Amino acid sequence: MSKRVLIVDDAAFMRMMIKDILTKNGYEVVAEASDGAQAVEKYKEHNPDLVTMDITMPEMDGIAALKEIRALDPEAKVIMCSAMGQQAMVIDAIQAGAKDFVVKPFQADRVLEAVNKTLST
Repeated sequence: MSKRVLIVDDAAFMRMMIKDILTKNGYEVVAEASDGAQAVEKYKEHNPDLVTMDITMPEMDGIAALKEIRALDPEAKVIMCSAMGQQAMVIDAIQAGAKDFVVKPFQADRVLEAVNKTLST
């Protein structure tokens, strides 16, 4: 059975790029969200195996959404994706429970490496 993924990013083209990388490699994208609040709702609805989460978004940012998702499901596997490779953000994300961090613009192989590594733990 293919692993189910929720993609969260406020930029539609970024969601499309991630979806393209994942579906070409056998993953099933079960839902997409454009902000953190939507991400939490979609997580409850679909209970995906993995979430890719942007950090900077309207309504609720990725770190706040990550904390809410982890509160709902301590086993949730979330990979943060952000153009801001600032160390403080990465540390915040990891402390909040993110399993990995991918910096935009990303290479397909880096996304797959993060996804495969996270799902195998």
